[in-house]
Amino acid sequence: MVNNQSKVTPKHSAWIGASLIAVIIIFFWLVAPIAQDPNYHLFSDNNTLLAVPNFWNVLSNLPFLFVGLFGLLQLQRSQLQILASNRQAYVIFFIGIALVAFGSGYYHLKPSNQTLVWDRLPMTLAFMAFMAFMAFMALCSMLVSEFLSETWGKRLLYPLLIVGLSSVLYWDFTESHGVGDLRFYALVQFIPVIAIPIILLGCKSSFNSISGYWWLLAFYLLAKVLEYFDAQIHQLLAIMSGHPLKHIAAATGVALLLKFYRQRRKTA
Repeated sequence: MVNNQSKVTPKHSAWIGASLIAVIIIFFWLVAPIAQDPNYHLFSDNNTLLAVPNFWNVLSNLPFLFVGLFGLLQLQRSQLQILASNRQAYVIFFIGIALVAFGSGYYHLKPSNQTLVWDRLPMTLAFMAFMAFMAFMALCSMLVSEFLSETWGKRLLYPLLIVGLSSVLYWDFTESHGVGDLRFYALVQFIPVIAIPIILLGCKSSFNSISGYWWLLAFYLLAKVLEYFDAQIHQLLAIMSGHPLKHIAAATGVALLLKFYRQRRKTA
């Protein structure tokens, strides 16, 4: 994995990140509203097993529940190497991960725009809680607690959660008025993917390893690929399509992060 003793300084990372984020925000501001594609709900595997519609798409959400609850248990037993000053962010992160199992599972029982909001809401909670203690600058504020400032990481927790929640609620509001707009949601989801590598490459952690964050990012991107090739993977495997594998990949990324939290040690 990448050595966190990068030659790129935190100051350079901040300028690079701020510039990229500014460009992304301007782009999303200028493009026309993005409506939810109705075809998004047409998943390749829609088989009913054991009286459960879309069986594999529903069942594959269980790993989120297991890893979320296990993370909370590990936190309660103080078995994770975390920044105690911002413990609440970790708690919210694992609660959000566990909620994905219920939100996404409910959505996949009967896919529609109305049930989709309950899939994205807990996912955004989890992702943005993670961003809170990994905050970056004033826009997505990733990795602040661990890489830049514990104080600011803690202060940015609830503003970030509000931004994440608002992105989903704004989409739901516009959808209910017949002018669905995903720009805000896409912006909230896209900026961290750009900012995380900049933070990891350009800033020094207060712990002895950052590999868990790279694994989380890698499996998140893998999940997106599996989602995109849902039908093609179904044709290849026959038993299962790409979408349930997306759920499993995303949960695996969190599980690896959890293992990373158990093994790392604080150095500063």
